[in-house]
Amino acid sequence: MKAFIFDMDGVIVDSEPLHSRVKLETFAHFGLPFDARELTRYMGRTSRDIFRDVIRRAGRTDLTAEQLADYKHAHYLEVIERDGVRPIPGSLALIARLRAAGVPLALATSSWRRVVDTVLRELDLAGTFASVISGSELPASKPDPAIYLKSAAALGAAPADCVVLEDAAAGVEAAKRAGMYCIGFRSPHSGAQDLARADEIVTDLAHVDIEKL
Repeated sequence: MKAFIFDMDGVIVDSEPLHSRVKLETFAHFGLPFDARELTRYMGRTSRDIFRDVIRRAGRTDLTAEQLADYKHAHYLEVIERDGVRPIPGSLALIARLRAAGVPLALATSSWRRVVDTVLRELDLAGTFASVISGSELPASKPDPAIYLKSAAALGAAPADCVVLEDAAAGVEAAKRAGMYCIGFRSPHSGAQDLARADEIVTDLAHVDIEKL
Protein backbone atom coordinates (compact mmCIF):
# COMPACT_ATOMS: atom_id res chain seq x y z
CA MET A 1 0.00 0.00 0.00
CA LYS A 2 1.36 3.38 -1.04
CA ALA A 3 -1.85 5.42 -0.67
CA PHE A 4 -5.19 5.18 1.12
CA ILE A 5 -8.42 6.65 -0.27
CA PHE A 6 -11.50 7.24 1.89
CA ASP A 7 -15.12 7.58 0.95
CA MET A 8 -16.81 10.05 3.31
CA ASP A 9 -20.50 9.40 4.05
CA GLY A 10 -20.97 6.31 6.17
CA VAL A 11 -17.17 5.85 6.40
CA ILE A 12 -15.81 8.98 8.08
CA VAL A 13 -19.02 10.75 9.04
CA ASP A 14 -22.26 9.19 10.27
CA SER A 15 -24.41 11.06 7.76
CA GLU A 16 -26.44 8.49 5.83
CA PRO A 17 -29.60 8.84 8.00
CA LEU A 18 -29.47 12.63 7.56
CA HIS A 19 -28.91 12.36 3.80
CA SER A 20 -31.92 10.04 3.57
CA ARG A 21 -34.12 12.37 5.60
CA VAL A 22 -33.17 15.43 3.57
CA LYS A 23 -33.75 13.62 0.26
CA LEU A 24 -37.23 12.55 1.39
CA GLU A 25 -37.99 16.11 2.48
CA THR A 26 -36.81 17.32 -0.92
CA PHE A 27 -39.19 14.95 -2.72
CA ALA A 28 -42.05 16.11 -0.49
CA HIS A 29 -41.21 19.78 -1.13
CA PHE A 30 -41.46 19.28 -4.89
CA GLY A 31 -44.49 16.97 -4.71
CA LEU A 32 -42.66 13.94 -6.09
CA PRO A 33 -43.78 10.42 -5.12
CA PHE A 34 -40.98 8.24 -3.78
CA ASP A 35 -40.72 4.97 -1.86
CA ALA A 36 -38.16 5.40 0.93
CA ARG A 37 -37.15 1.75 0.53
CA GLU A 38 -35.42 2.71 -2.72
CA LEU A 39 -32.87 4.94 -0.98
CA THR A 40 -30.47 2.09 -0.24
CA ARG A 41 -30.06 1.41 -3.96
CA TYR A 42 -28.70 4.93 -4.49
CA MET A 43 -26.24 5.07 -1.60
CA GLY A 44 -22.74 6.00 -2.71
CA ARG A 45 -24.03 7.87 -5.77
CA THR A 46 -24.61 11.59 -6.29
CA SER A 47 -27.96 13.16 -5.48
CA ARG A 48 -28.48 14.13 -9.11
CA ASP A 49 -28.62 10.42 -10.03
CA ILE A 50 -31.62 9.70 -7.83
CA PHE A 51 -33.30 13.03 -8.62
CA ARG A 52 -32.94 12.48 -12.37
CA ASP A 53 -34.54 9.03 -12.11
CA VAL A 54 -37.43 10.17 -9.91
CA ILE A 55 -38.23 13.18 -12.09
CA ARG A 56 -38.25 11.00 -15.19
CA ARG A 57 -40.53 8.39 -13.61
CA ALA A 58 -42.92 11.09 -12.45
CA GLY A 59 -43.00 12.67 -15.91
CA ARG A 60 -42.26 16.12 -14.45
CA THR A 61 -40.93 18.25 -17.28
CA ASP A 62 -41.08 21.36 -15.09
CA LEU A 63 -38.24 20.18 -12.84
CA THR A 64 -34.55 19.39 -13.28
CA ALA A 65 -32.22 17.26 -11.20
CA GLU A 66 -30.10 20.37 -10.63
CA GLN A 67 -33.05 22.21 -9.04
CA LEU A 68 -33.67 19.38 -6.61
CA ALA A 69 -29.97 18.98 -5.87
CA ASP A 70 -29.58 22.69 -5.12
CA TYR A 71 -32.54 22.57 -2.71
CA LYS A 72 -31.30 19.39 -1.04
CA HIS A 73 -27.74 20.63 -0.61
CA ALA A 74 -28.85 23.96 0.86
CA HIS A 75 -31.19 22.19 3.30
CA TYR A 76 -28.52 19.65 4.25
CA LEU A 77 -25.97 22.40 4.91
CA GLU A 78 -28.46 24.21 7.16
CA VAL A 79 -28.92 21.06 9.24
CA ILE A 80 -25.25 20.14 9.67
CA GLU A 81 -24.22 23.73 10.38
CA ARG A 82 -26.93 23.91 13.03
CA ASP A 83 -26.59 20.45 14.58
CA GLY A 84 -23.02 19.48 13.73
CA VAL A 85 -21.86 16.07 12.49
CA ARG A 86 -20.76 12.87 14.19
CA PRO A 87 -17.78 10.80 13.07
CA ILE A 88 -18.16 7.08 12.46
CA PRO A 89 -16.61 5.31 15.48
CA GLY A 90 -12.99 4.52 14.73
CA SER A 91 -12.72 6.69 11.61
CA LEU A 92 -10.66 9.49 13.14
CA ALA A 93 -8.41 6.98 14.88
CA LEU A 94 -7.83 5.17 11.56
CA ILE A 95 -6.93 8.44 9.85
CA ALA A 96 -4.50 9.22 12.68
CA ARG A 97 -2.88 5.77 12.40
CA LEU A 98 -2.40 6.15 8.65
CA ARG A 99 -0.94 9.63 9.01
CA ALA A 100 1.45 8.43 11.71
CA ALA A 101 2.59 5.71 9.30
CA GLY A 102 3.24 8.34 6.62
CA VAL A 103 0.61 7.03 4.19
CA PRO A 104 -0.69 9.66 1.71
CA LEU A 105 -4.46 10.11 2.06
CA ALA A 106 -7.19 11.13 -0.34
CA LEU A 107 -10.93 11.70 -0.02
CA ALA A 108 -13.21 10.60 -2.87
CA THR A 109 -16.85 11.28 -2.15
CA SER A 110 -20.11 11.70 -4.04
CA SER A 111 -21.11 14.56 -1.76
CA TRP A 112 -21.37 18.17 -2.94
CA ARG A 113 -18.14 20.14 -2.49
CA ARG A 114 -19.56 22.68 -0.03
CA VAL A 115 -20.86 19.82 2.10
CA VAL A 116 -17.45 18.13 1.99
CA ASP A 117 -15.68 21.31 3.09
CA THR A 118 -18.18 21.81 5.92
CA VAL A 119 -17.82 18.24 7.19
CA LEU A 120 -14.02 18.40 7.12
CA ARG A 121 -14.11 21.68 9.02
CA GLU A 122 -16.58 20.34 11.60
CA LEU A 123 -14.41 17.25 12.23
CA ASP A 124 -11.17 19.27 12.29
CA LEU A 125 -9.89 17.40 9.22
CA ALA A 126 -9.25 20.36 6.93
CA GLY A 127 -5.81 19.89 5.37
CA THR A 128 -5.65 16.22 6.32
CA PHE A 129 -6.11 14.85 2.80
CA ALA A 130 -3.60 15.50 0.02
CA SER A 131 -6.47 15.20 -2.47
CA VAL A 132 -10.18 15.91 -2.02
CA ILE A 133 -12.46 15.16 -4.98
CA SER A 134 -16.25 15.55 -5.07
CA GLY A 135 -18.17 13.35 -7.48
CA SER A 136 -20.49 16.29 -8.14
CA GLU A 137 -17.59 17.83 -10.08
CA LEU A 138 -17.29 14.85 -12.44
CA PRO A 139 -19.43 13.84 -15.45
CA ALA A 140 -20.27 10.43 -13.94
CA SER A 141 -20.54 9.29 -10.33
CA LYS A 142 -19.67 5.98 -8.69
CA PRO A 143 -19.73 3.15 -9.82
CA ASP A 144 -17.77 4.94 -12.56
CA PRO A 145 -14.10 4.57 -11.51
CA ALA A 146 -13.02 8.08 -12.56
CA ILE A 147 -13.07 9.56 -9.05
CA TYR A 148 -10.67 6.88 -7.80
CA LEU A 149 -8.38 7.06 -10.80
CA LYS A 150 -8.17 10.84 -10.39
CA SER A 151 -7.43 10.43 -6.68
CA ALA A 152 -4.59 8.00 -7.39
CA ALA A 153 -3.12 10.37 -9.96
CA ALA A 154 -3.33 13.27 -7.49
CA LEU A 155 -1.39 11.21 -4.94
CA GLY A 156 1.16 10.08 -7.52
CA ALA A 157 0.31 6.43 -6.88
CA ALA A 158 -0.48 3.60 -9.26
CA PRO A 159 -4.06 2.30 -8.84
CA ALA A 160 -2.73 -1.14 -7.85
CA ASP A 161 -0.89 0.49 -4.92
CA CYS A 162 -4.02 2.18 -3.54
CA VAL A 163 -6.38 0.93 -0.84
CA VAL A 164 -9.97 2.20 -0.77
CA LEU A 165 -12.40 2.18 2.17
CA GLU A 166 -16.03 2.06 1.05
CA ASP A 167 -19.43 1.34 2.62
CA ALA A 168 -21.65 1.26 -0.49
CA ALA A 169 -21.98 -1.19 -3.37
CA ALA A 170 -21.51 1.56 -5.96
CA GLY A 171 -18.29 2.69 -4.30
CA VAL A 172 -16.88 -0.83 -4.05
CA GLU A 173 -17.66 -1.36 -7.74
CA ALA A 174 -15.90 1.92 -8.61
CA ALA A 175 -12.80 0.97 -6.62
CA LYS A 176 -12.55 -2.48 -8.18
CA ARG A 177 -13.09 -1.08 -11.68
CA ALA A 178 -10.21 1.30 -10.94
CA GLY A 179 -7.99 -1.70 -10.17
CA MET A 180 -7.63 -0.96 -6.45
CA TYR A 181 -7.71 -3.04 -3.27
CA CYS A 182 -11.02 -2.33 -1.56
CA ILE A 183 -12.05 -2.73 2.06
CA GLY A 184 -15.81 -2.93 2.42
CA PHE A 185 -17.13 -1.42 5.64
CA ARG A 186 -20.52 -2.54 6.91
CA SER A 187 -21.55 0.85 8.21
CA PRO A 188 -24.46 0.78 10.67
CA HIS A 189 -26.68 3.15 8.69
CA SER A 190 -25.81 2.29 5.08
CA GLY A 191 -28.46 -0.39 4.62
CA ALA A 192 -27.99 -3.87 3.19
CA GLN A 193 -25.23 -3.04 0.74
CA ASP A 194 -23.76 -5.76 -1.48
CA LEU A 195 -20.05 -5.58 -0.65
CA ALA A 196 -19.21 -8.97 -2.16
CA ARG A 197 -16.68 -7.52 -4.63
CA ALA A 198 -14.60 -6.01 -1.81
CA ASP A 199 -11.28 -7.72 -1.10
CA GLU A 200 -12.13 -7.80 2.58
CA ILE A 201 -15.06 -6.71 4.73
CA VAL A 202 -14.90 -5.20 8.23
CA THR A 203 -17.62 -4.24 10.69
CA ASP A 204 -15.31 -2.18 12.91
CA LEU A 205 -12.74 0.30 11.59
CA ALA A 206 -10.39 -0.70 14.39
CA HIS A 207 -10.01 -3.98 12.50
CA VAL A 208 -8.40 -2.32 9.47
CA ASP A 209 -4.88 -3.74 9.65
CA ILE A 210 -2.59 -1.14 8.09
CA GLU A 211 0.47 -3.25 8.86
CA LYS A 212 -0.87 -6.06 6.65
CA LEU A 213 -1.83 -3.64 3.89
